[in-house]
Amino acid sequence: MAEPEFTATGVRIARRLRSLTRAGRVRISDGRLELLTSYGSEIDSAPLHTVRASRFWLTPDDRAFADLNGTRYLLTLAAADPAPGEPGPPAARRFIEAVRKAAGQDG
Repeated sequence: MAEPEFTATGVRIARRLRSLTRAGRVRISDGRLELLTSYGSEIDSAPLHTVRASRFWLTPDDRAFADLNGTRYLLTLAAADPAPGEPGPPAARRFIEAVRKAAGQDG
């Protein structure tokens, strides 16, 4: 198995008003986006070319939306530890950039 292109742990994954997990994982690997529970069970997955990742300008920097297989998920991503002395990009923006880069989309 190839090294994941993006991994985030401790992710709250919700569908509409229902929280599916508070400590899930988001992984981009081998051209697929996978949403997993803290135990590693798959919530949903889809090929990256069918995934739409977005963020509304009114939402906090740690929240992003992902549309997989016709279902919209709200992802609350924990901020990663940046390099010492650097603020680092917001978690949601890093996730969206990773989806676009892995899917071969431009900016």
